[in-house]
Amino acid sequence: QVQLVESGGGLVQAGGSLRLSCVASGRTFSIYSMGWFRQAPGKEREFVTALKWSGSSTLYADSVKGRFTISRDSAKNMVYLQMNSLAPEDTGVYYCAARTRSVYWGTEPDKYDSWGQGTQVTVSS
Repeated sequence: QVQLVESGGGLVQAGGSLRLSCVASGRTFSIYSMGWFRQAPGKEREFVTALKWSGSSTLYADSVKGRFTISRDSAKNMVYLQMNSLAPEDTGVYYCAARTRSVYWGTEPDKYDSWGQGTQVTVSS
């Protein structure tokens, strides 16, 4: 079992930046990939970005390419999401997720088996 805790959300004006953090604990040796998802009010949870825990492979949703960057610090079991040029449509609850059961890294939330509690990001216009 892996436990995830996000932090770093908040209120920011359009064009601003935020950095989200996610710390993993428990059976972290079993993590294959980690991702960030978000959910806006009344909408389904959507993929934002993911990375393989080993190596440098990353994936981004088209809507965030060039603005968001995912990174990790394996020694600290941390994953970060640097968000620049934020827009009101980026508003939502951001969740950190981990895949541990088997090899997978991708965009489908159902494939991730550990989730954090989420952190709110609000971008004002």
